[in-house]
Parts: sequence; C-alpha cells; structure tokens
Amino acid sequence: MLEKFKAYLQKNAQIDDKQFEVLSKNLKTQKVKKHTMLLHPGEVCAHSFFVEKGLLKLYSVDDLGKEHVIQFAPENWIVSDRSSAYFNQPSDFFIDTVEDSEIVYIDKSFMETASEQDINFRLFFDKLLHNHIRHIQRRVSLLLGATAEQRYMDFIKLYPDLMLRVPQWMIASYLGITPESLSRVRKELAKKHFKAS
Repeated sequence: MLEKFKAYLQKNAQIDDKQFEVLSKNLKTQKVKKHTMLLHPGEVCAHSFFVEKGLLKLYSVDDLGKEHVIQFAPENWIVSDRSSAYFNQPSDFFIDTVEDSEIVYIDKSFMETASEQDINFRLFFDKLLHNHIRHIQRRVSLLLGATAEQRYMDFIKLYPDLMLRVPQWMIASYLGITPESLSRVRKELAKKHFKAS
C-alpha cells in the first residue's frame, strides 16, 4: 500500500529502494471509510497524511456551524496542520475523508530520520515547507482581492481532477463564496464556452 508514497519520494527526494525500505519500516498505513475523522480541533496533530488513494480535506467550522475548507488532498498530496504539529499545540482544524481512502501516516520522527540520513530528503522537505507557505500566501491573496471567477479558475488549475469528486457546496466553501455565487460563476463561464473538464 506504499507504492505511490515510494514513487513520490523517489521522484521528489531521490530516495532509492534501499533507503525507502529502511525508512518505511515504522510507517503506518490504513484504509479508511468516507467521513472518517483523522483530526479534531483540540487535538495535537501528530501526523502528516499522504494520500495513496482517495480524498481528504482540512477545514474549520465557525461559531455558526459553517464549514470553511482550507485544503483538499487528493492522491499524491500531503495534508497536515503544520502549526499544531510543529509547535505541539492543539489544532483549530478538522481533517477527514471525503472518499474511501488509503492513507500513509507520516510522523515527525520519519521526517527527522530521513532528513538526517539523506541530504536530498532534507532539501526536499525544505522545499515542501516553502511550497506550502507559497500556496497559503497565494490563497490568502486570492481570498482578499480576487473575483469569484478568478478564485474558481485558480481552484481548477490547482485541483484539475476534483470537479466531479467534490460537491458544489464544498467547492464554494473553499472559494469563500456561496453555492449560489458559484453557480453564477459557472453559468457565466459556460456562456464563454469554458469547460472545467
């Protein structure tokens, strides 16, 4: 069940078969059903979750019970509450499965051991962190200053395969708009003969 994770590390961190065999000995993998909660607010996020198969989401819920999707994680993505994990503080977020999923649990010791053993992994891990920061900054910028159409187009670019896997209200939540606004955006784009695949 570690095939995609192994390929992911071999491609991005130049980990070879022997290194992966050593590093993966203590990795936990799990098949989980749709709507399985992996993290609750108030818990310390002890793992990052690599998605071998399926789809996860990271989100918060406000005082009125409204859900705000921060990130989706389809196959070959990693999702975590980095702030909770790094500072060992209670999380403000939920992480759960949108679909039946197969997950690799990556704990801090895996990252530390891999970084100590291999310079390529350390460089990859550093790049992964900075890439995460870059995405968060872009997301904040879009939420503050972009039109609903621009946000939607960015969503399609970032998650090209999710349009038929995720309910419209969930996409609207990620975009920070109402489902009605999303419907209007899609109608306007359809008039321009745009297809979201």
